[in-house]
Amino acid sequence: MENLLPLFLIFLKVNLLSTSGPASVGLLYHEMVGSYVTESQFVQAVGFSSVLPGSDALQLAMYIGYAVGGIPGGLVALLASILPPTVIILGVTVILHRLRREAWISSFIEGLTPAIAMLMLFTAWKIFQKGGTDGWEAWAIGLVSMAGMLSKKVPERIVIIIAGVIGVLFLS
Repeated sequence: MENLLPLFLIFLKVNLLSTSGPASVGLLYHEMVGSYVTESQFVQAVGFSSVLPGSDALQLAMYIGYAVGGIPGGLVALLASILPPTVIILGVTVILHRLRREAWISSFIEGLTPAIAMLMLFTAWKIFQKGGTDGWEAWAIGLVSMAGMLSKKVPERIVIIIAGVIGVLFLS
C-alpha cells in the first residue's frame, strides 16, 4: 500500500510529460525499471500491451501498476494515466477552438512530429538492446517484423504475436 502514492505520482508525471502512448514508454522505462520492476518485466509488459486490443499506454500502466501493487496498483496507475490527458484535452480543445485559424498552430504540430518519432526509435533501440538476445536471430526477427509492418498488409498485433511464437520456437 505504501507504493500507491509514489506509483500515482510517477504515472501522473509520465502522462503530463509525454505526448503519446509510445512516447511515454521511454519515460516510463526510466522511472520504473530498477526501482519498481525489472527490465524483463518491463519488456514483457510492453509486449503484452502491444498484443492486446485497446490503448497500449493504458494497458502498460495497468500491467506495471499491478506488478507493483496488485489490483489497487493497477487501478491507481490507470487513474493517473487517464487524469492528465482528460483534463489537458478539455483545456486544449477550448483554446484551439478559439485559435484554430492561426498558422503557427499547424507549424507547432509539424515541429513535434520528428521529435516524437526519434523518441520512439530511441526507446525501441533501448528495448531491443535489453531484450537479452544478441545473435543474428534477434536481428532477423526484428527486420522481418519491420518489413511486415511496413508492408501494411499485416496488422502490427499479428506481427508481434508471430514474433513471440518464433521466439518461443527458435530462441529458447
